[in-house]
Amino acid sequence: MTDLSDFLVTKRWPAQNPDILQVYAFGTPNGRKVPIALEEMGIKYEYHSTGGLSDDIMRSPEFLSVSPNNKIPAILDPNGPDGAPITLFESGAILQYLAEKSGKFAGSTASEKFTVYQWLMWQMAGQGPMFGQLGFFYKFAGASMEDPTARNRYIGEGKRILNVLNTQLEGRDWVAGDYSIADMAIAPWLKTLEFYEAKDVLEYGNYKNVVAYEQRFYDRPAVQRGVEVTV
Repeated sequence: MTDLSDFLVTKRWPAQNPDILQVYAFGTPNGRKVPIALEEMGIKYEYHSTGGLSDDIMRSPEFLSVSPNNKIPAILDPNGPDGAPITLFESGAILQYLAEKSGKFAGSTASEKFTVYQWLMWQMAGQGPMFGQLGFFYKFAGASMEDPTARNRYIGEGKRILNVLNTQLEGRDWVAGDYSIADMAIAPWLKTLEFYEAKDVLEYGNYKNVVAYEQRFYDRPAVQRGVEVTV
């Protein structure tokens, strides 16, 4: 049995089976990407809910030991690529790692791989941050601001991003060709628009390709299992 006792994170979230990949996350869009990917790839894993996103958790020494940016998700893989355990944070980096580890969902040629990575980076740098700001200024603390400038900016950005995705999906089921880690990153952030109560203000129903894409994604059994793990 693998000894993970040297990893501080296991003091707070002990590994029941230290021979398999350990996931530390919570039920947010970013937190769901990794369990979904692991379910799709058939990689055995153990899920540890952080129990929240408060500073006493995210800034604890145990969590910072695997995620120095104090954000979920993070993983500890006892079977790393160089024959030794490895820890990783940042959901996009983890998805790339898992795609290489499994040999799945990142294209079968170099061109296909970089197309997948292109859309993965689009999600990480654009869709996720912009939707997150939309949530803050439309539903949470920023919604109480009298000046509508920030709120209107992110509503506009939300519509622009949905249009980009809608255009890319014209005539195709998945964003980068075959189903890939790019879809596993993008689709969970579409679902969060319901939580933000922002679909109406974004006129979400007008983006027909995106609406069908979201439904197609959540119809997948592996996606349903990954979501269930994080509830």
